[in-house]
Amino acid sequence: MKAILSADLNWGIGCGGQLLQRVPEDMKFFRKMTAGKVVVMGRETFESLPGRQPLKDRINIVLSRSADYDDDRLIICRSLDELFDKLDKHETDDVFVIGGESVYTQLLPYCSEVYITRFEKAFEADRHFPNLDAMENWVLAEESERHFYNDMGFRFLKYINKSVTDHRSTF
Repeated sequence: MKAILSADLNWGIGCGGQLLQRVPEDMKFFRKMTAGKVVVMGRETFESLPGRQPLKDRINIVLSRSADYDDDRLIICRSLDELFDKLDKHETDDVFVIGGESVYTQLLPYCSEVYITRFEKAFEADRHFPNLDAMENWVLAEESERHFYNDMGFRFLKYINKSVTDHRSTF
C-alpha cells in the first residue's frame, strides 16, 4: 500500500476540510498515479471531493466508524480489519491512501511508499501528516526538479519505508 498527498513546509495537509492549495500539476500527478487503482479515504475526505462524487476510474473505499453511513457508490469499511479483508482482493501496489489525517496516521505503518507534493510555503493548516523526515524507518528516495505555481515552488517527493526492499523509480 502507498500513500499520496500534498503538504506544506510544516507537513500541513488541509484546513477547514479543504486542501491547502490546488495546483494543476499536482492534480495531474495524483490522477496519473491513482487511475485504475484502489483509493482509501476517510468519510470527511470523500465528502470534500468535488460534488461528493467518487473518483472516476478508481475503486473508492471509505473508512468510517459511523454505522449509519452508507453510499452504494462506495465500498464502506467500518474497521481496519474489514478494510484489510477488502484489500486482500487487490495487489498492494494498486492501493493508495489519499486522506485524511486520521486515515493516514492509521495506515502509514502499512505503507511501503509515500508520494508527496511538497510546497515550499507554510499555510494555515488544521490537519497534518506525520513528519517522515523525523521517522527512522522512512527515507527520502527521490526528489523531482523544482516546479512553480503562482510563484510558489514545489517538488514531487518519494519516501520509502526502509523495511521494504522492492521499490521502483517513479520520476
